[in-house]
Amino acid sequence: MRAHYEAAPQTPANFVPLSPISFLERAASVYAPLPATSYQGITRSWAQVGARVAAVTAALRARGIGLGDTVSVLSPNRPEMFELHYAVPMAGAVLNAINTRLEAETVAYILDHSDSRMVFADASLAPLLREAFAINDKVLPVVDIADPAGPGFGEADYEAMAAGPPAAWALPADEWQALALNYTSGTSGRPKGVIYHHRGAYLMALGTVAGWALPAHPTYLSVVPMFHCNGWNHPWAMAIVGAHLVFARDMSPAGLLATMTEFGVTHLGAAPVILQMLCESPAAPPDGFSPPIKAFTAGAPPPPAVLEKAAKLGLEVMQVYGLTETYGHISQCLWQAPWSDLPISQQAEKQALQGVAFPMVEPIRVVDRATGLDVPADGVTQGEIGIRANTVMKGYYKDPEATAEAFKGGWFWSGDAAVLHPDGYVQIRDRLKDVIISGGENVSSVEVEAVLYRHPAIKAAAVVARAHARWGEVPCAFVELREDKAVTEAEIIGFCRSHLAGFKTPKSVIFADLPKTSTGKVQKFILRNIARDLGPLDA
Repeated sequence: MRAHYEAAPQTPANFVPLSPISFLERAASVYAPLPATSYQGITRSWAQVGARVAAVTAALRARGIGLGDTVSVLSPNRPEMFELHYAVPMAGAVLNAINTRLEAETVAYILDHSDSRMVFADASLAPLLREAFAINDKVLPVVDIADPAGPGFGEADYEAMAAGPPAAWALPADEWQALALNYTSGTSGRPKGVIYHHRGAYLMALGTVAGWALPAHPTYLSVVPMFHCNGWNHPWAMAIVGAHLVFARDMSPAGLLATMTEFGVTHLGAAPVILQMLCESPAAPPDGFSPPIKAFTAGAPPPPAVLEKAAKLGLEVMQVYGLTETYGHISQCLWQAPWSDLPISQQAEKQALQGVAFPMVEPIRVVDRATGLDVPADGVTQGEIGIRANTVMKGYYKDPEATAEAFKGGWFWSGDAAVLHPDGYVQIRDRLKDVIISGGENVSSVEVEAVLYRHPAIKAAAVVARAHARWGEVPCAFVELREDKAVTEAEIIGFCRSHLAGFKTPKSVIFADLPKTSTGKVQKFILRNIARDLGPLDA
């Protein structure tokens, strides 16, 4: 006789929607007196942070913000940004943290495309927001985040909201409910809106605690911008372990190093370029940090030379890999004991691998898309990384066609070409898309090319990555000039800078006829080889 397990009921007693909101409710009680955030000389306990979040939630609801409404935030990392990672979703709304390094035109596009209802903005970014409003010819309600409180240009002040009466703690009715909206860097033109749900964020946070082996009460320096995959979901993970989150207004290498020393930082996340800047800073302690600081790094594969320097500085680096569409990291380079016997240079090469799946991710495939078969684990045969996990996006906002394409065959296709080593570790070899990762920021070659084509002297243009000593790689422009037209490299770079964010602006320009196929398509692989042979830029 077959057992009838399916008859067991699902009730509020045995099924609760998964949401990272629950992590803060617990932290505010369990870790009540312990420090939660420190910034600009102000330290708040977990109980205080919990009360502030509940008050901001109530204020949002009082303003008519509720289920499915988009609330945008334009702010550097600071406690208010951290608190909004809980307050906005607890109100039932969707958090849209906007990249503060973008130009006004793209900010305007995101505000419009996301259907944003209101904006929380750091006072220092008021000029950027005003320009974006002017482009859209639409002014949204603004809440100021300022040091100290006011003056700003918004209709309300964050501190006043945080001092108000609290809302009752509440989880979403459905864990599949949208939690956050993160925009890609527009790798194929306009940026896409990536939807995260409560369930995914909850599991990503738990998986990070397990995969990074986070201890109780770490002191975490908030470096990863919270507009990047919601700070790689670290704001939610840190509540689980009752961390002390430290925020630095001075994000220069010297400023970060001083903060690391002052607070006894034990953990941080940062792009490889930040690690390199820390290692090369004159302010770096000559004997390094002891005990070592555990560092999470992602964005572009870190050069082994940088990892060698990081080890000397006392940074114990874990390389991870992921995408905006996967809530951030989905694989990690777990250290293997035998690697400790290798020379430092070889250890660094091992550390640069993208590694194996995180605990919350199903096995990662490297697939020959032509055959649909996994590539052999020979470290040579390239395929595309396919991912299946509860931490894969809900989909692209208002773009069902792109969503269907990304999920073809029941896998999320990364667009990254990789090999699989005999030990099961994945290593990225190239990018299938023409993405340039500069200082941890994704740059769309298509977007830069579109600007170049606006220049009256340019007949044709193509943009590829060129190695850079500091930023890892930067845009390199290849241009064909129109007949009887003359323009200098400096003039073209200046033209681009007037239309693009600084990190998107080409740092070198090569004047040449573009190699094309018989159908007129630019052969970018030839341009990449030329850029590689030119060697890295120093400045």
